[in-house]
Amino acid sequence: MNNELKQSEISNRSQNITKNKALVKRLKITGLFSLITNLVLSVIKFVAGHFGNSYALIADAIESFLDALGSLMFMFGIRYATKPADENHPYGHGKAEPLITFVVVGFLILSAIVIVYNSVQNIMTPHGLPKPYTVYVLLGVILIKEVIYRIIKRQARITKSNALKAEAWHHRGDAITSVAALIGVSFALCFGEEYEAADDWAAIFASILILYNAYRIFRPALGEVMDEHFYDEMIIDIRKISTTVPGVIETEKCFVRKTGLVYHVDLHLIVDGEITVKAGHKIAHDLKSKLIQEIPQIADVLIHVEPN
Repeated sequence: MNNELKQSEISNRSQNITKNKALVKRLKITGLFSLITNLVLSVIKFVAGHFGNSYALIADAIESFLDALGSLMFMFGIRYATKPADENHPYGHGKAEPLITFVVVGFLILSAIVIVYNSVQNIMTPHGLPKPYTVYVLLGVILIKEVIYRIIKRQARITKSNALKAEAWHHRGDAITSVAALIGVSFALCFGEEYEAADDWAAIFASILILYNAYRIFRPALGEVMDEHFYDEMIIDIRKISTTVPGVIETEKCFVRKTGLVYHVDLHLIVDGEITVKAGHKIAHDLKSKLIQEIPQIADVLIHVEPN
């Protein structure tokens, strides 16, 4: 009997976790879109940088290639993180999502290191001025990357995915690198051969901004793994909804933790101390159903009933 109840609970949680299939599909499509654009742009930038004598553009191409690897990791990770709950993972596999974010952050840090290393090498090695057409390539890359950043950021806001937010900032970081490269290339072209290293210095500056963005992405993902409290607005909504359920006198403790794309809630519920255990159980069951219905991101609610 206990085993049947356990299997039933796992099945219910599995249905809750996978009920937003449209969001999961949106994540996978966005990841594929990010991967393809990163690969295409890395090739364009490398070819333009090689023939246009722009080391900053080549460094930018290296970053885009590493971004593509990050996008590939994101796609594989999301596929695992959105798997339904099972007997060994009754809360689902959502904790893989912030772990994916850590990997993407690692690629951002690696990108910054590679850019700094190549830039220093180029500063120490005399080289000619970049070709004027590299300016137009960089302008096009900046525009494309900013558009992609805004598209993916919107998807991250819809899905509440930290990993997708990290992926969006990957593209913004790439755009920042391209802006720095554009400034450096333009400076070198305007002031002549003595300033040919300007694009390399610009790339070093961009790598600092990339590291800062990596920290901004890393911090909330770490908080999610540590079950840090970020959810005051959701708790306010939970308390408001609770008061609409017949039999609920008040709510007391309320804790929320995020697991991938969904949330798990622990709630202390106060009811009339004179009612039966069966009646208290029904109130708790009604409240759980109401909360999951009103806030679709909630996968499960664990309710502790207390007498008034």
